[in-house]
Amino acid sequence: MTWETHPVTPDRFEDFADVINRNRRANHCWCLSHRLRAREIEELGAGSREQAMRRLCERDHPPGVVTYRDGEPVGWCNIGPRTEITRLTGSRLIRPTDDVAVWSIVCVVVRAGHRRQGVTSRLIEGAVAYAGSHGAPAVEAHPVDPPGRMDLTMAFVGTKAMFERAGFSVVGTTDAVASGMPRLVMRRDLD
Repeated sequence: MTWETHPVTPDRFEDFADVINRNRRANHCWCLSHRLRAREIEELGAGSREQAMRRLCERDHPPGVVTYRDGEPVGWCNIGPRTEITRLTGSRLIRPTDDVAVWSIVCVVVRAGHRRQGVTSRLIEGAVAYAGSHGAPAVEAHPVDPPGRMDLTMAFVGTKAMFERAGFSVVGTTDAVASGMPRLVMRRDLD
């Protein structure tokens, strides 16, 4: 079994779409809502969320990475410099914990039919390696720590245990709540 993780550049857009929105429904998630404000989505896409995401893929730092198992796209991680994720930069609920120029993981998706098969671990490792290759000093995530099982039917912020297995440590909490639970600030330093 071979694993690869690559940034979602224009030539990999269809692979990203196969993971996040296989039927290409216009009103389905294109993983923009946690990254951009509605006005920015409109400006980039001229009415199309898919077009807005395609435009983001043309930037120097594409909006995330896709993980492949044996050449098949099986996972997506929305990751980038925190300063390029407008919704985080302007958030009053998820504030920076310090001045480190972190990259942030916003969302993790494992394609249906591939869950509970180790994809998430490979996906996070690939995302962290991608951030490190672009000079990120650290990667942060904002998971929840639910008392029971989370609904993992599609996109999610992840769990504390999931990020601990990937070498992240809790460095704080936020004022944000997800799934009725407080969000943590977890970080993995890349020095």
